[in-house]
Amino acid sequence: MPHVPTRHAGCCGSGPARPPRKAVEAPPGTTTLRRRIAEMDCPTEEALLRKALAQAPGVEGLDFDLMNRVLSIHHRGAVPAELDRRIRELGMTPRAENEADAAPASPREPWGRMALAIGLALAAELVGWTAWSAGAWLSPPLALAAIALVGLPTWRKGWAALRHRSLNINALMSVAVTGALLIGHWAEAAMVMVLFTLAERLEARSLDRARGAIRALLDRAPDRARRQTPAGDWESIAASEVAVGEVVRVLPGERLPLDGVIVRGTPTLDESPITGESLPRDKGPGEAIYAGTINRHGDFDYRATRPADDSTLARIIHAVEAAQASRAPTQRFIDRFSAIYTPAVLSLAVVTALAWPWLFPGAWLEGVYRALVLLVIACPCALVISTPVTIVSALSSAARAGILIKGGRFLEQGHRLAWLALDKTGTLTRGEPTLADWRPLDDSEGAPLARQAAGLAGRSTHPVSRAVHQALAGEGDEVEVQDFRERPGLGVEGEVDGEALWLGNRRMMTERGHGDPALTDELDALAEHGDSVVLLGDARRVRALFSLRDVLKPGSQAAIAALHELGVKTLVLSGDAAPAVDAIATEAGIDEARGELLPEDKLAAIEALGDRGVIGMVGDGINDAPALARADIGFAMGAAGSDAAIETADVALMDDDPGKLPTFLRLSRATRRVLIQNIALALGLKAVFLVLAFTGQATLWMAVFADMGASLLVVANGLRLLRGSAPPTGTQEAAVTTAG
Repeated sequence: MPHVPTRHAGCCGSGPARPPRKAVEAPPGTTTLRRRIAEMDCPTEEALLRKALAQAPGVEGLDFDLMNRVLSIHHRGAVPAELDRRIRELGMTPRAENEADAAPASPREPWGRMALAIGLALAAELVGWTAWSAGAWLSPPLALAAIALVGLPTWRKGWAALRHRSLNINALMSVAVTGALLIGHWAEAAMVMVLFTLAERLEARSLDRARGAIRALLDRAPDRARRQTPAGDWESIAASEVAVGEVVRVLPGERLPLDGVIVRGTPTLDESPITGESLPRDKGPGEAIYAGTINRHGDFDYRATRPADDSTLARIIHAVEAAQASRAPTQRFIDRFSAIYTPAVLSLAVVTALAWPWLFPGAWLEGVYRALVLLVIACPCALVISTPVTIVSALSSAARAGILIKGGRFLEQGHRLAWLALDKTGTLTRGEPTLADWRPLDDSEGAPLARQAAGLAGRSTHPVSRAVHQALAGEGDEVEVQDFRERPGLGVEGEVDGEALWLGNRRMMTERGHGDPALTDELDALAEHGDSVVLLGDARRVRALFSLRDVLKPGSQAAIAALHELGVKTLVLSGDAAPAVDAIATEAGIDEARGELLPEDKLAAIEALGDRGVIGMVGDGINDAPALARADIGFAMGAAGSDAAIETADVALMDDDPGKLPTFLRLSRATRRVLIQNIALALGLKAVFLVLAFTGQATLWMAVFADMGASLLVVANGLRLLRGSAPPTGTQEAAVTTAG
């Protein structure tokens, strides 16, 4: 049977989840039957389903989405009714993927039944402890009533697991409770089942918080849109029915249902659901906008550029779901450990039951009882769920902050980051020239020269000219330029205020035969600093000098300082001139700088750093792709709206804020601490109760309490990473820094 990768996401829990936006890819030539199974929320259920369905006639592969409780069965001619029957035999209920899970008739009923079961179990314990003569016959019916109220589903699932030779938590609990009843521990058997069921429900509620964090991403885009009809009217329809190219209207306070481009209006948009940027941004016609963002001011119309199920938000959700489906290194280790641990403790339980009467003659019931305690201790549930719930919480927290992490492997690896290489243009800097300074060469001239330079620059489309015009446009009234001419590679010429003037680079100055030694030395010094220079002159001389540079983004210096505080070394890799790269590196406080690099040179630089530890690469352009792919962790800057960045980057920073880099690192370290705490807690409690079981101090219900209590503790500890809904940016301290 062809192998189809298994998707793991999350562990024990309950409650409906919305299906993923994109279907899994089926093997060629097969049909996919998708079933929502409410009971399928742990790798233990997955193992049962795999055993029951893998060998069914026609089944080619199975794909498990535990986060959304959806099973995809890839088959050739299999009968759906037969597959559903096999699932039901396991005590699970298959439903069509779009069929809602059946809700309880009354939300009070299950908890009312649970409260009654707890009361009966406690009564059975109290009656058994008293010297009352009726206690001997009253305790068993009280215990059986408690078990019947809440324990039958666990029993059914347990025996189904045993029939399929799977020793999951339900099987272990069923054997332990049955054994306790057979040796006359009625009250204890009831307490074990009631405590186990109660803990499972509490654990399910806790885990639903992690699942809810992902489902909340889906709710950021509204289900309906206000679409313009061919007649020019507006109608409210399902967002999924809006076709690409149709015009949608958004009113103040509403969320955007689809991606698009503004065609009318100048709204103020809160893009934090996509980029994590907390400050609203002013937008205008022609600018791209994203589904899920909030319109803070002004109504506007925009043209849809993507269908609802392929928006930037939908791609983010799909990437997060895929990241949760992948298994982190710690989770793979725990799975291997559990595969050895559980059979080992089960074998120890069998040996205990058989050897105890030989070691202590006449104490065979005591041996069986201690074996049952060991069976409960053998359940690795707390250990198994400790990793996925932590990873899910961390990935969800990162997504809310505008950091898209493509798998638990990169999240875990981040804490070991030793070097971070950064592209310069567009990553550390704005990516466009900015006028840094200008001065007239004759102090008697000033404002007129600024007006004249702005007039000439305003007629050109060159980025440098646009920067000059933007900076100087307010220096007076606009001037009229006549006889304007572009000189490609040199600059522009024209008649301003009756004078023939030129605005260009150093080559144009040389062509005109201008430039004295003092000016040449000044230009050389500016070039060493990495500045580009534009000169304004006439037929006789150079009249003004304009210095431009690609300036740092506002948060770059703070981000680099934060990285250094976290112990990460930094390096700039850029294709720009070495003096410009050195100047930016010095200004930002970066450790090393290398300029004039081709894409293959950046790749070689990353490879050369390989012996210095875990290497990260941050970039935003296609020329960074080889280095991003070679680095241990590749960070894509400004990934919002970029298909390639979202699909290929290990970590996609949805906006252009370099402050997200230390936020990622803090989150990775907090996740690592929580993982270690959870594993230590789960294994520590197991070790303690193994010792107590052999010394006769551990009872069955105490073992269950400790096992499920450990599960609740590791879940609660993992969920701490969800704290703090406000996305941290720049140097703002992330909420995750408090975790651990």
